[in-house]
Amino acid sequence: MALVIAGGVLALLGLAAALLLVAAALGFTGASPGLSLWVLFPLFSVLGYALLVIGSRDPAVRLPTRLLALPMLLVSLVAAVGLVAAGGGLLKLAGSSAALWYVMAFAGLVGVIGSAAGGGSRSS
Repeated sequence: MALVIAGGVLALLGLAAALLLVAAALGFTGASPGLSLWVLFPLFSVLGYALLVIGSRDPAVRLPTRLLALPMLLVSLVAAVGLVAAGGGLLKLAGSSAALWYVMAFAGLVGVIGSAAGGGSRSS
């Protein structure tokens, strides 16, 4: 149970780092994200996910997987919308688009893998 709690906290911190990177790039915050967010986003996301899976019993793995995968997909989509809006001139980014590309790619990958891994069982 301790692994599930620790994994959940780390996964939430990874997701929060991604949200802060996207919010800063879109100009929703006046702050500029530091190097720690760039490093902690993937580190905490992967470590949190791993601890959730390791700490969960086999049938229960689907729920923690989905709990991380769905928000990751959503933040990836927000980053993608921001990139399209900025590319179309509808939105002026607060700086470089690198954070949006980074979050879109990594969060999208984690979200897709987590969604596929947490999918329903198939009968043969």
